[in-house]
Amino acid sequence: MNNPSFEENNSSLVKFENMLKTNQILFFDAIEFEGIIHYYIDFAQFNLAKKALKMAMEQHPHNIELMLLKSEILLFDGSFTAAENLLEQIEQLSPENEEIFLQRANISSKQKDHTKAVNYLLKALNSTDEPTEIWSLIGMEYLFLEDYIKAKDFFLKCVVENPMDYQSLYNLLYCHEQLEENIEAINTLNNILEANPYSEIAWHQLGKLYTKINKFEDALSAFEFAIISDDTFTGAYIEKGKLLEKIGRINQAIDNYEFSVKLNGSNAYVIHRIGKCHLKLGNEQLAVQYFKESIKLEPNHEKSWISLVDYFVKSETFPKAKYYVKKSLKSNSDSKDLWKKSAEIHFKLNFFKEASIACQNANELGNHDFKTWIIWMDAQMYLKEWQAALSICQLALQYFDNKSAILYRLAGCKMRLGKKDEAISIFDKIKCNFKIPEGFKQLFPELANTH
Repeated sequence: MNNPSFEENNSSLVKFENMLKTNQILFFDAIEFEGIIHYYIDFAQFNLAKKALKMAMEQHPHNIELMLLKSEILLFDGSFTAAENLLEQIEQLSPENEEIFLQRANISSKQKDHTKAVNYLLKALNSTDEPTEIWSLIGMEYLFLEDYIKAKDFFLKCVVENPMDYQSLYNLLYCHEQLEENIEAINTLNNILEANPYSEIAWHQLGKLYTKINKFEDALSAFEFAIISDDTFTGAYIEKGKLLEKIGRINQAIDNYEFSVKLNGSNAYVIHRIGKCHLKLGNEQLAVQYFKESIKLEPNHEKSWISLVDYFVKSETFPKAKYYVKKSLKSNSDSKDLWKKSAEIHFKLNFFKEASIACQNANELGNHDFKTWIIWMDAQMYLKEWQAALSICQLALQYFDNKSAILYRLAGCKMRLGKKDEAISIFDKIKCNFKIPEGFKQLFPELANTH
């Protein structure tokens, strides 16, 4: 069993399991069966729960609580129609039972009929003495419907009733965010803090909102109050560090990041941020060490790889940049940004085939950055793959209609493929407002002379 101490102290459970071993049929009252079935459900032992339920229904066929447990297990199995039929029977016997409406709401929600789910939950409200959980469920259904105004009202009820209900608070703030109600969200948090002035979560969220509307001093104060409320609250130190970094107080930002590491251990995000701070301070070698440490902690931390690669590109140490971008793609092969970096670096080093492959991969991952398209076309042209370059030019024009830089390359490809008249016709349309790139004067001297 998963919980031996529970089993030892629960004579009904021991009695039931002994009965299964001996194939005896013993009598249990309905409350005993409820406890046994709940135990098996809690530990996901559904086969045993079903055995207990079958016997329970044989001994107590009209017990409401056992019938509700049966409908719950039918829901676990995805038997929505059978569960709904059973709930209709139960409603005839106990029309004011809130659990009936809760389960019906659950069925409707799983079937994505969220309006119907809300109606059932509103009925459940009329039958309960403890509405908080139902308010939360109604709020969630309105979130599914993307009705943030109504969802907000119900989550607010939860928070007013219990300021420590942080899940409802997060949902409430999400509604404010979707409705772009920053000031309203700030007012909500201030009201919560009046009732509970040491709510570190409310202070933390308030700081983030003040940051969002550029009230940086207010935000700093909020993060500091979050730390006063709980001096082990790692998230507050990190957010405070991000804000200090943003307003140029770099050394103080590092102090906050490092304190969060002392509290909660190293993680790739914080180490990366410390590296960025040192880069801003001009401590370049130290920054590189932090980027490498971040990657060691989390090999697929994309931002650290990008920062590392960018550093070597900026310092024009392209062989190292090539080494790290190649290494980064082993654990981040789905990163379009790293493929873009790869394309730029390989093109700079005249590895045109590798640059072309990188551009293709970036575009397949959804990148449509103009610079990447240009690198892709140019790489194919330097490889003298004129037909492939022409195809890429034509594809690029679907995204960047009549861009002179693309049309010039299209004209050059047509020239090389023997379509001189078409090439000159295209070039004549653009030559007034297009300056030929220096390297292309050798690649397409015919067009250069025409210009």
